[in-house]
Formats: sequence, structure tokens, C-alpha cells
Amino acid sequence: MKQQLNPRFLTLLCFILAIALLRIANSAQLTPVANYTPLGAMGLFGGAYFSNRWKALAFPILTIFVSDVVINKVVYQGKYGMMYDGWYWIYGIFAIIVLFGRVILQKINVQNVVLAAVIASVSHWVLADLTVWIGGGTDLRTNLPLTRDWAGLQQCLIQGFPYMKNFLVGTLAYSAILFGSFELLQVRFPSLAQNQA
Repeated sequence: MKQQLNPRFLTLLCFILAIALLRIANSAQLTPVANYTPLGAMGLFGGAYFSNRWKALAFPILTIFVSDVVINKVVYQGKYGMMYDGWYWIYGIFAIIVLFGRVILQKINVQNVVLAAVIASVSHWVLADLTVWIGGGTDLRTNLPLTRDWAGLQQCLIQGFPYMKNFLVGTLAYSAILFGSFELLQVRFPSLAQNQA
């Protein structure tokens, strides 16, 4: 007898793939929302709804990877190679964001989603900028390497703050869309709420 595919799993996967396609479309800077990434929301969403921890981690990370490859090869025509420098650090940070989704979003409500989005965004900012500082990033004021002291790290964080704000806005907005839509679907189709993904 043929085993049926789990409708909850398929729905979650479709949500993540739709967001990945939106990310690819926005990467060409053709829309006003191009600077607001859906990646934080995608990690939180996967962490919150996939019951299997490997699926929770694999699907958002794999989707980010595929969209990165498409963006790097198609949109930027291989200008930066297949992947950007330090991509493995960024993927590690997204794995942490998935963990935040699993831990903070055990109960889905507006407060928890906002809390998770803020924690994910601030963590992404601090950890990503820390890797830039460790890797010898550039001080945008002087075009010299950032100094290897507290002042250099502070400058790195200051330079990254506008990106954090965009990441936070994107994470909040896309979380509202993803979580709100899926919660409404579960009300409309109770079988989605009953199945494990």
C-alpha cells in the first residue's frame, strides 16, 4: 500500500520554498522590500513547526543554500564565486535561529513571535559582525582593517546596525506573514494541526 505524503509537511515545505523564491526575486533589487530579508523568519518558522529537529534544521538551511547558489550564479553571474566568504559562519548563525524557533516558539502567539524575531535579529547582528571583525573586516571610515580591540569591535557593530534594523523589520514582517498564514490555515483545515511534520 502506498504511503500518503503528510499534508502538514507539504504545506510547511511550500511556505519555506515560497519565501526562498521571494528572496531570489528580491535579490535583484527590483522591489522596495529587497533590503528586508525573509531568512530570519524562515529559520524561526522551520524551528517552530517541524517536529523533527533534523527537518527543522535541514529545510531552512538547505533552502538558504539553494537560494544563495542561485543568487550568486544567476543574479550576480558568478562574480563572487559559488558562495560568499564566511558563508559557513552565517549558516551556523541560522542554525542558532532555528534553535530559537524550537525553544521560544513552543507556543505560537504574537508575543513569542515578536520576542523570537528580536532575539534572532540581535543575535544575527552581533554574531555576524563578530565574524567580520575576527576576519579582519574594513573600517568604513578609514578603509583600513578594523582594529583588534574593543573600539574596532564597536565600530564593526555600528557599521552593521543598519543591516540589523533591516533584518529585524524583515524578520518581523515575514514572521507575521508565515506564522499568521499557517495558523489561519490550521483553523481552516484542522488536519494540518493534527499531523506531525
